[in-house]
Amino acid sequence: MKKVLAVFAVLLTAACGNGAASGGGASPEKKTIRLAYQAFPSGDLIVKNQGLLEKALPDYQITWTKFDSGASINTAFVARSVDIAAIGSSPVARGLSAPLNIPYQVAFVLDVAGDNEALVARNGSGVTGVAGLRGKKVATPFASTAHYSLLAALAQAGVEESELTIVDLEPQDIQAAWTRGDLDAAYTWLPSLAEIKKTGKVLISSRQLATAGKPTLDLGVVSTAFLTAHPEAVDAWRKAEAQALDLIASDPAAAAKAIGVELNLSPAEAQEQLSQGVFLKPAELASPEWLGTEAQVGKLADNLVSAAEFLKSQQKIDAVPALADVQKSIYVKGLPDVLG
Repeated sequence: MKKVLAVFAVLLTAACGNGAASGGGASPEKKTIRLAYQAFPSGDLIVKNQGLLEKALPDYQITWTKFDSGASINTAFVARSVDIAAIGSSPVARGLSAPLNIPYQVAFVLDVAGDNEALVARNGSGVTGVAGLRGKKVATPFASTAHYSLLAALAQAGVEESELTIVDLEPQDIQAAWTRGDLDAAYTWLPSLAEIKKTGKVLISSRQLATAGKPTLDLGVVSTAFLTAHPEAVDAWRKAEAQALDLIASDPAAAAKAIGVELNLSPAEAQEQLSQGVFLKPAELASPEWLGTEAQVGKLADNLVSAAEFLKSQQKIDAVPALADVQKSIYVKGLPDVLG
């Protein structure tokens, strides 16, 4: 942990700006929004591909930077080098907990993990169930929703983490190690999941773990500093993400075409991958089950506390944040109006 904190300290020293929109390389009068995205099928990729935010905010210079996992996005927030991001619920739970205590707000639910994240055993490994992972080598991106789900699957099967070797690999590195035969199993997400499934067997999916009480989600988070300085830009971003969710629901083929371009997949492949996730209708985000409203923050806050409690039990964080503090980190101001 000391090593991690030392890295964060260096990043903070090296970081530019204060988390609010800044000019950067743009002209002084041009405000900037720095977005972090990940390469998984979601409405966020539609927003990027269709330039929805650029159309809504022509006075802003908008930059999109690809990240491979939530852990690296948390590092970027600590370094104050990103304003808005697509990130999994497990890394958000870590970010809101000690020692990170990242000042950001959860402002959107991009998707609920379903069959688009899963634990797969390689053909020839001899593994036919989660309990069979004892003594095996399993890869997952550390501090990700997949890592959280792997630990939950092991706990459910009565397998101690110490009984196997878990290695930290980003999705594209999992795919390469899998091809070399270096791994017995991996917990990852699309599109790398689709590749390893071709020569492996799914042991359990995040959809099954959600049913067992361990749901994971992909969330949209916003730096508190940026939100304070540019609430109207955050509203525009929330509206753009809601527009993308509407497209997924109303015209899956058009949604898949846009996502396929971003993931270098055919429209058919993208639509198949898109069908494996669970996407809410925009109006559902303001329901008690998810973000909620200003009158009553939704159960998403409870979900994040539950994730933090599990991470603490696994000695992955130092302390669990209070529910009241997490509720303050759920941004719901004007949500029903923004979602239409």
